[in-house]
Amino acid sequence: MKWPWTPLQNLWQARRWPTHCAICNTWGPDVLCESCVGAFAQPRLRCKHCALPIQAGQRICADCQRQPAALDFCIASVSYDWPWPKVMVDFKFSAQPAWAQSLALLMRHTPGAELLLESCDAVVPIPVSAERLAERGFNQSVLLARHLANAKMQTQWLHRLRHTEAQSHLPRSERLHNLDQAFALEPTARASIQGQSIVLIDDVMTTGTTLRQAARLLRQAGARSVGALVFARA
Repeated sequence: MKWPWTPLQNLWQARRWPTHCAICNTWGPDVLCESCVGAFAQPRLRCKHCALPIQAGQRICADCQRQPAALDFCIASVSYDWPWPKVMVDFKFSAQPAWAQSLALLMRHTPGAELLLESCDAVVPIPVSAERLAERGFNQSVLLARHLANAKMQTQWLHRLRHTEAQSHLPRSERLHNLDQAFALEPTARASIQGQSIVLIDDVMTTGTTLRQAARLLRQAGARSVGALVFARA
């Protein structure tokens, strides 16, 4: 009998055989080859609070200067332009959970990320809906957080209340309200959250609405600081 292909089998296969680079298709030991990382993942100057690119000499973008920042700090490894949209789509929608280790390694080596992970009290992956979890078979943010700081990961502090349209599929005007009241805090977690320095983990940051909603709930529960580490920033 021929068994159907599953994400678990894909993970097992990835550990047994050489793979090829998700960008240039060169065969090697990793899904991101050194040449492509060097070409497409160079560090950029980014706003301290929202990770948008800024000019030399700046620390905070104009938007974050005009209004209170939702995040105390935000680090993004790459900009969400070619070739990263295809890489992220393949990771999430083509049953490639084993890629999380390589993506997390790139995140960890982003300037400032390792110190952030070592100094925080907890990392909280952004939750996905039950429908999205059934569709993909995994939560990509949990996989990334597991490779980044498994011992500090808290997956029960935030819950997704309802299924929403993927932010990347919506125009900006709809993204800003798509996630209204989409998250809830675990009531029993409040005592654990009080006074903690927390890092939210997500794969792609578009308008920042997802991270702002999550940060707001954690602050209301008494978190001392809330920041974010994401793979890509639109």
